[in-house]
Amino acid sequence: MIVSIQEWFKGYLEVEDNDRQHTIELATAVLLHEVMRADHKFDQREQDSYRIQLEKHFSLSGTELETLCQLSQSKADDAADYQQFTRVINDTYGADEKRAVLDSLWSVAYADHELSPDEDYTIRKIADLLYIPHSQFIQSKLSIKPD
Repeated sequence: MIVSIQEWFKGYLEVEDNDRQHTIELATAVLLHEVMRADHKFDQREQDSYRIQLEKHFSLSGTELETLCQLSQSKADDAADYQQFTRVINDTYGADEKRAVLDSLWSVAYADHELSPDEDYTIRKIADLLYIPHSQFIQSKLSIKPD
């Protein structure tokens, strides 16, 4: 009896870990999507960069990537703010991982070789919610900016 309860509990914890991983994937995907749509133009280069950044951060099959992209668009459309997504990242990631997310945000924004004020504002707002110091915000922006 005790063994079956332990097995159930272990299985429950594994499901929780998997859900948490999906949550960080979704949170990251939504924030990247928000940057992509900030300038109200869905440039193909930005969409390609969006997918590349997701592949860089997570090990996803083609089907999983498509599902994540569709789900992130839906969640972004329904979201009232970014805090529900940045909270997941803050709870899960350390400073280096958050910086990697910030770099990815800039990569999406610069994919079309044009940074709109709306994209800059969106990334600044997300960086603030991720508690990324302004100096790192600027360093990340300059390191990703195309020549």
